[in-house]
Amino acid sequence: MDINNLIYPVLSIGGMGLVFGVVLGYANKKFHVPVDPKVPLVREALPSANCGACGFAGCDAYAAAVVGGGVPLNLCSVGGASVAENIGEIMGVSVETANPQVAFVKCKGTCSVAKEKYEYDGIKDCRQAVIAPGEGPKACSDGCLGFASCVRACEFNALHIIDGVAVVYNDNCVACGACIKVCPKNLIEFVPASQEVLVECNSKLKGKAVKENCEVGCIACSMCVKVCPTQAITMVNNLATIDFEKCIQCGLCATKCPTKAISKPLKAHETMDEAVSK
Repeated sequence: MDINNLIYPVLSIGGMGLVFGVVLGYANKKFHVPVDPKVPLVREALPSANCGACGFAGCDAYAAAVVGGGVPLNLCSVGGASVAENIGEIMGVSVETANPQVAFVKCKGTCSVAKEKYEYDGIKDCRQAVIAPGEGPKACSDGCLGFASCVRACEFNALHIIDGVAVVYNDNCVACGACIKVCPKNLIEFVPASQEVLVECNSKLKGKAVKENCEVGCIACSMCVKVCPTQAITMVNNLATIDFEKCIQCGLCATKCPTKAISKPLKAHETMDEAVSK
């Protein structure tokens, strides 16, 4: 084999590599965008959950936005107040900590009180079950299917299925929103962590139609509306809805509710037996 047949291709490729290297090196210097040294510091202060609850694609994007300005420093719900304070120190400003929120499942239709239309034998995932006839086996089409899609989505062990219904452990919830995104019934929402009086129902039906499906559903009787001393409760689409800014958490609505659809959320220190016995 003629050695020239090997030398020329090698020299050619090597020369092209050298030229490209010089061009890329020049381009790197020419178009280099300086990075504020605060960006990696803010990024290091974040918990690396990359959950997107702050409204950005991940911790890297949020850190860059914080340093860029115009973005609240307390948007990291996973890190909470301590992370917000650390970011404030890096940025040299004081941070007003946002009111903490937690996820809440608007259903208490457990296996013992809610009826089913048929026996479901498909994939145990809410997003799959909702495609089945009648939007799943549960008689209440607005109720929790209990197939744990939200539980699997939560990285913080804040949700568990108890007697067929997803329940949030407030002390573990960091309000990342992962459970909200995967629930096909739109049953989960954020509520203030300090709010203890909540409507545990999502049914849009009324009266007898509700009772036929679930013993503890809101029947739109409006007794809670009448008894509320601060007019914090209104009926929206046949469902009692609480204005948390007006609610003084006196508990009168929960006391008067004939179906016990209004109650208090589960705390993490409660045992499973205590939760089921409620």
